[in-house]
Amino acid sequence: MPLYEYQCQKCHHECELLVRGAEQPQCPQCHSVKLNKKLSVVSAPSRGAGVGAMPEPTMPGMCGRPQCGMNGCQGLG
Repeated sequence: MPLYEYQCQKCHHECELLVRGAEQPQCPQCHSVKLNKKLSVVSAPSRGAGVGAMPEPTMPGMCGRPQCGMNGCQGLG
């Protein structure tokens, strides 16, 4: 199931959404369906990384997990 990054045209909120089949994604903040799909960076495990290995942080406070977003790591819960 693809995970896409979007920016809302109405409130400019940026989010990642899981889109299944013909579902119409909507902004979780204002519920608008007018979203622009953003260009996403593909994440791939580095050579020698085990299954489920997390990538090294690219910025201070960033763990690389999509659910943590740009606000820093939200923990493993």
